[in-house]
Amino acid sequence: MNRSFSAHDLAAIAMSVALIAVCSWISVPTTIPFTMQTFAVCLVAAVFGLRHGVWAVLCYILLGAVGAPVFAGFSGGFGVLLGTTGGYILGFVFTALIVGFASEKLGRRIPVLAAAMTAGVLVCYAFGTAWFMFVYARQTGPIGLGTALGWCVFPYLLPDAVKVALASALTGRLYPVLNREARNA
Repeated sequence: MNRSFSAHDLAAIAMSVALIAVCSWISVPTTIPFTMQTFAVCLVAAVFGLRHGVWAVLCYILLGAVGAPVFAGFSGGFGVLLGTTGGYILGFVFTALIVGFASEKLGRRIPVLAAAMTAGVLVCYAFGTAWFMFVYARQTGPIGLGTALGWCVFPYLLPDAVKVALASALTGRLYPVLNREARNA
C-alpha cells in the first residue's frame, strides 16, 4: 500500500483545510461559538476518508496553533487551543477518525454517514466538555456537569443535527466528483 501523498491528495487536503477554516469563520459568538466547523469536518472526513480527513484536521489545527486566524472569530494561536474551546477543536480529530473510518469501511450511504457523524460529534462533545470544565475550573472555579452541558452541548444539539444531515446528504453528491478512486471505479 502506497503511503505517500500524490499531488491530488495534497490538493484535497489543502482544499479541506480551507473549507474547515472558512466554515469556522461563519460564527455566532457565544460561550462556545456556533460555527460550521462541525459540518466541514464531517463532510471532509466522509468524502475523502480516514487518512485525508484526519490529515486535513491536523493541518487545520497546526495552522491555527502557529497563529493563522483559522479558528472561530478569526482567532489563532496556541492560546486558543489551551483555552476553554480548545478541547472542541482538538476533538475534531476524533470526529474525523470516526467519520473517515466509517465512510471507508461501512460505506457512504446516508444512514451510515449520519450515524457515524453523530457518533463523531458526540465524542467531540465529550472531549471538548471535559476540557472546558478543566480549563474553566482553573480560570474561574469549578462548575457542575449539568451547567457545562447547558452551556456547551445542549444549545448545539439541534444545529449540529442539521449540519450532520446536510453533510450526510452532500457526501453522496461530492464523493464521486472529488475522489479519483470513485471516478475510476
